[in-house]
Amino acid sequence: MKYCKNCLEPSTFPITKFNKKGLCSTCQYYLKFIKNFDEGQKLQILKEITQKYKNSKNTFDCIIGVSGGKDSTRQALWIRDKLKLRPLLVCCTYPPEQLTDLGARNLSNLIKLGFDLIVTAPGPQTWKKLLKKGFYGGNYLRGPELALYSSLPQIAIKYNIKLIFWGEGGNGKTTDITTIVKKKEYDGNLLRKQDTLKNCDLSWTKDIIEDEAKLIPYKYPTERDFVKNKIQIIYLGWFMKDWSILNNAKYSSLNGLKLRSDVVENTGDLYGSMALDEDWVIVNQMIKYYKFGFGRVTDYLNYEIRQGKIKREDAIKLVEKYDGKCDPKYIRSFCNYINISESEFWSTVSNFVNKKLFTLNNKKDSEKYLPKFKVGIGL
Repeated sequence: MKYCKNCLEPSTFPITKFNKKGLCSTCQYYLKFIKNFDEGQKLQILKEITQKYKNSKNTFDCIIGVSGGKDSTRQALWIRDKLKLRPLLVCCTYPPEQLTDLGARNLSNLIKLGFDLIVTAPGPQTWKKLLKKGFYGGNYLRGPELALYSSLPQIAIKYNIKLIFWGEGGNGKTTDITTIVKKKEYDGNLLRKQDTLKNCDLSWTKDIIEDEAKLIPYKYPTERDFVKNKIQIIYLGWFMKDWSILNNAKYSSLNGLKLRSDVVENTGDLYGSMALDEDWVIVNQMIKYYKFGFGRVTDYLNYEIRQGKIKREDAIKLVEKYDGKCDPKYIRSFCNYINISESEFWSTVSNFVNKKLFTLNNKKDSEKYLPKFKVGIGL
């Protein structure tokens, strides 16, 4: 394990590569992205794209996937007020046991801001089965993400809307190399090829879901469906120089977004602004930390390092202090939902812990695993 010389992206980050100068793939791309950034030119490209998809007054111009959080709030306001488009917001929401009151309030804030919103909600029994299966496979979000990403093109086809906006992707700030290497870096139609959708494979669900109708919300439209219905996904982040976790949180907070109140020592969420509509993402980020040696704090600060808002040595202190933190109450809540004991939870998590990076800690009331590596240096 080694770290980027500029930021804190480790070599364990999936698909990253280092050049001879020791820079990670993301920093390499970001430097080019900033150097060649022409706001006027990018806005012109975006206007030309949107003009092709602008509809008559009796329907919407585009769809935006939202959760009510920092990114979706900023996108919705920017697309409506800057581009003068009529967006239909689409939210694939969590079941009642998972959705937080904070998430519900933030989603209501979008309605209060004057947006039209469609909320989809896959059956909670199927959702729970897929979530549990995903957990045993190392990623409980596998099923929910399939539903989240599938909902937008499904509704676009249903309502004959051709243009879909996503925020992240295609700009090097997200290390989405699959999209970066494309000629049109804002084009999101290759989303189906990325790790999130894994080519839209549902074969892993067959042993737990007998009724295929229950899987309809999780079926991403085929490439043929996209061509037939002329669906185009655009990554908005590529057009915005200041797109980042913190900037989006600041902008959206000034427009009614409420942030997480729990402290970073319990959540590993440095600014309390990530995945506000559910709490188990805190558990997932802890597992990610044990798998790869980095968690949400590292993700946060890499943005800030690249944008020159924090020095690498100061970021290291924050990562050492807070990365991978997860209060036991979130683990208990997650275990209660999927009906397993905490001992079974940790037994499962241990299967995914990178033993080269972590060692088991036998002390009670402390971290379950201790890092063998030094942040910013590696092993």
